[in-house]
Amino acid sequence: MDVVQKIETLIEPALTDMGYELVRVRVTGSQRKTLQIMADRLDGAAMSVDDCSDISHAVSAILDVEDPISDAYVLEVSSPGIDRPLTKLPHFARYAGFEAKVEMQHMIDGRKRFSGRLIGVEGDIVRLEHDGEAVDLPFGEIRNAKLILTDELIAAAQSGALDGAVEGGMMDVEEASG
Repeated sequence: MDVVQKIETLIEPALTDMGYELVRVRVTGSQRKTLQIMADRLDGAAMSVDDCSDISHAVSAILDVEDPISDAYVLEVSSPGIDRPLTKLPHFARYAGFEAKVEMQHMIDGRKRFSGRLIGVEGDIVRLEHDGEAVDLPFGEIRNAKLILTDELIAAAQSGALDGAVEGGMMDVEEASG
């Protein structure tokens, strides 16, 4: 299990109990590491800076005890934002009808990158309309995916149709050492 998976395993139950969905964990940097935690509210309300602070305190307490990162690091907690990453299979169903970019681990039909309107999910297959045709993308092969910022997405977010994607916060909360 790599460090990201270990951190996800450690913090996801606590975040769920607090009313948040863990969207993504990333560790970046080699000399000065940054641990990025991206979360969203389970109730669909917009994330606030206070939410980020609450998550930061909970995550810090867990990581201080478990110490999965041996070096010093900066903890960043943020909301996914309007052009959010799509990291879990239900995300692709939830945002069906909106434009997305998807990068695959391996080529499908001679390409690794696709963009177009999300059609939805069938089993573990993400369906995307790309260049006027439906393309089936195995979820397990998706390397990166995110919504594309469009007028339609902005309008949906402003009307409250998206799960709190307009407001959000990001904080460089604290420096921790392992």
